[in-house]
Amino acid sequence: MKIAFYTLGCKVNQYETQALEQEFVRRGHVLTDFDGPADAYIINTCSVTAVSDKKSRQIIRRARKENPDAVVAVCGCYPQTHPGDMKNLGADLVGGTGERLAFVELTERAAAQHKPITALDDAFARTEFEVLPAGGLEGRTRAMLKVEDGCVNFCSYCIIPYARGRIRSLPLETARQQAARLQEQGYREIVLTGIEISSWGRDLKSGEELTDLVEAICAAAPGCRIRLGSLEPRTITEDFCTRLSRLDNLCPHFHLSMQSGCDSVLERMNRKYDTARYLQSVRLLRKYFDDPAVTTDLIVGFPGETEEEFAQTLDFIRTCAFSAMHVFPYSKRPGTPAAKMPDQLPNAVKAQRANRAAQAAREMEQSYLDRFVGRTVPVLFEEEREGRWWGHTPNYIPVSVEGSDLHNRVADVRLTATENGAARGELV
Repeated sequence: MKIAFYTLGCKVNQYETQALEQEFVRRGHVLTDFDGPADAYIINTCSVTAVSDKKSRQIIRRARKENPDAVVAVCGCYPQTHPGDMKNLGADLVGGTGERLAFVELTERAAAQHKPITALDDAFARTEFEVLPAGGLEGRTRAMLKVEDGCVNFCSYCIIPYARGRIRSLPLETARQQAARLQEQGYREIVLTGIEISSWGRDLKSGEELTDLVEAICAAAPGCRIRLGSLEPRTITEDFCTRLSRLDNLCPHFHLSMQSGCDSVLERMNRKYDTARYLQSVRLLRKYFDDPAVTTDLIVGFPGETEEEFAQTLDFIRTCAFSAMHVFPYSKRPGTPAAKMPDQLPNAVKAQRANRAAQAAREMEQSYLDRFVGRTVPVLFEEEREGRWWGHTPNYIPVSVEGSDLHNRVADVRLTATENGAARGELV
């Protein structure tokens, strides 16, 4: 069969799509573009916001309308959390966030039998991490390695624990083997991803934690950069920083999930830290790593957020001096406690606060970039665009240079200027 994929949402979804692609190809199928003719259209959905649900529905209906004879197979967080919505969308196969490899067989069965199939489980009943093939089918520069699934934080705005279930961790030895294999395949960077990688190891009962995992992966793939996915701020301790700062191939890029810079809002969000603990993490990273990139996510306009609380957040993000931020206006998510909270803010207020926070983020990003002008830094080059080669430094600064045939190469670059959130440079 010709198989076409459409993936929405996070890096975990992207990773799982790549694993599905590999399994389909291994079984003799051919991948094709989603916008063209195919025998099966697979939509890997997202449900992090109501807007994500809407986008998922649009893609499912589009596939069904444009290709009535093809198999339309849906998986991911949206059907897992909203199985009742699937009835009217015309999907031939409905899966969730578990049993990804079995989903391949079910797609083949749906094509052969021409009968609808629903294969949803209870996410909270899962106890084992499903080991999937890492990497991708093409010669990509950067590979993702999923090391954890599930979350038990139950933030008041988030549906994902209900979609993914409890914490399950990739065993350390398996992670070591997969990292070594990715290096053998020619990848130059490995990104450790998961729903909540800071929780890695809790279910294994071995006493090992994320720091042990990172040390093992760095040792298993010494020729690869190792980049961490999003971290819970309390992960950052003296021990974490002392040990990981010794790893030459660990990227000094730390994404610390924040969501608000105001303690009263953090409490309503059911976050497990306050701003004092968060700032402690930022300062520890800057103490042990040389000019690390510290990035974050911010939700503005959370239910009940006053102008004073938002002002506290603006002051706090400037204190942290992030190198980059993702700013989101709060999106009401049915099925979460926050959706039922009083004092839901008008969209206009949320948009105005998002714009103000984004302006502060741009100023901080520019300040961070400017510090690197004149320095020589290693850049891993990924692609050529409009006559220039583009790549990233270890601390994830986008860099472009003039050159030729730089794909998947690491080269020293002297940075000469910054513009539009990126740097320009010259090969040394």
